[in-house]
Formats: sequence, structure tokens, C-alpha cells
Amino acid sequence: MARAARSELKSTGYEIFIGVLSILSIVNLVLMVTVVDDEALNTVLRVMNILFSGIFLADFAYRLTTAPHRGAYFFRHYGWADLLASLPFAELKVLRLFRVVRVVRLMREVGPRTIWRTLIKDRAGSALYALLLMGVLVLQFGSLTMLYLEEHAPGANITTASDALWYTIVTISTVGYGDYYPVTNPGRIAGAAIIVVGVGIFGTFTGYLANLFLGPRRGDGGGEEPAPADSGAASTEPTPATGAGVDPGEPAARPVDTEATLDEIRALLTRSEADLESIRHLLGGPERPAS
Repeated sequence: MARAARSELKSTGYEIFIGVLSILSIVNLVLMVTVVDDEALNTVLRVMNILFSGIFLADFAYRLTTAPHRGAYFFRHYGWADLLASLPFAELKVLRLFRVVRVVRLMREVGPRTIWRTLIKDRAGSALYALLLMGVLVLQFGSLTMLYLEEHAPGANITTASDALWYTIVTISTVGYGDYYPVTNPGRIAGAAIIVVGVGIFGTFTGYLANLFLGPRRGDGGGEEPAPADSGAASTEPTPATGAGVDPGEPAARPVDTEATLDEIRALLTRSEADLESIRHLLGGPERPAS
């Protein structure tokens, strides 16, 4: 039963990423209803909620297509709530709490220590989800901060929600067109923070993509794969000297015959002396008396 309940869950980093976005979308709904009374700020929150709706709709499609039993996922594991919560209607955004329940269930099932070990083991995937989450947070709160600080400043050019979102996106991506810029000191401080965070996000993301496309594939040792060991084919043959099995890849050791070796050395010396006498005879030198 626990195996069936766990089957519709994805990787740990992915579940935490979706759960944090669900909490953030609910916080945005509360801000729009009770706290924020500025129309431009509300527009930024609505744009972010549209972005969240698209992410959650893709998440629902991903879970539905990869679920072992689609009916069980849709009716028993809150798939219907995922679908309704993905729709861009404020009344249905409360259903995103079911996604938070899924993350809580994951943590209870595997435990915080196992979750931490899993995140450390899959550093590449965890870094990707962390970068995506950081990018979403900077996009939302950076736009809200810049708009709040610059909207009513004299000579400001960041006065609408689209201006703030465009400025934040351009700054995070390190493009820096310069068409929009802060004019107040608090706005410049906030802009500097966005620049620093954006450089870190974009640089790390670029490194991740480079490692993904140019790095060695998982399981690739960088050389030729070793031939599989075949216990039946690796038979050993006995040597005449020992009669024991030896490794076919190594030369068999031969016993040393001292007398035979000495006879070979004497024969070589005799032939060498004969060759020297022949050379002296050809050169006309005195021959050595035979010993």
C-alpha cells in the first residue's frame, strides 16, 4: 500500500520545488485580498499567479502521463485537485494546499535525514530546482520592491507592473538594456541586490547547462568498456613443468636448469673466440696460440 502511495510522487527536489511554489501562490492570493491595495502591485501578483498556473498545469500533465495507474492518481491521490488548482481562478487556488500535503507526506514517509542525503546525492538536480526557485522569488519580490520604491518617485521610469517585471527580467539575465533604471537611492540599492543575485543565478545556470551538454554521460568511464568476464571461457591449461592451472594472459614460469645454461654460455664464448681468430687472420695479424 505504501508502494502504491509513493508511486505518484516524483523526485525529492521536484516535490519540494512544487510545494514551495504552491505555498508562494497561496501567499500571493492572501496578499492580493488583504494586504496590497495598489493596482500596479496587484498586477505583478496576478502575472506571477498566471505563471504559477502554467507550471502547475504542466506538473499535472507530467504526473498524469507518468503515473502507473492514472485513475488511481486522479481520484485517490488528489489528481483532480491538481487539475482544478492549475486553473487561473482565485476561488480554486486554495486547492493548491493538496500539493503542500503531498510534500508533507513525502517528508513523513522518508524522513528529513533521508531527504537531505537525497538532495546532496543528486546535487545537479537539486541545484537546478534551487536556481529555478530563486529565479521565481527574485522575479516576484524584485519586481514588487522596485515598483514600490520607484512608482511615485519624481522622474521615475519604472511606474507600471510591466516596467518592473521587464527591468527585473533584463537585470537577472545580465543583459542590461538600460531603458529602465531606478532613480532613488533605495531603488538603486534594491537594483544592486538584484544584479548580484541575478549574476549568481544566471552564471550557475549557464554552468549547469554546459555540464549537462558537454560533460560525460552518467556511467561513461571515458574509455573503452571492459569486456565482461566469462567464467566459462576463461579456462586454464596445465603447464608441462608444474601441471597446475595458470592465467592465460601471463607467461608460464619455467624451472631454471643451471647446467644447461652454463653449457650455452661456454658455447657462445667458444664461437666468439673462433670469430675473433678469423678476423685476425683476415687482417693479417698474429694469431693467438691455441690454448
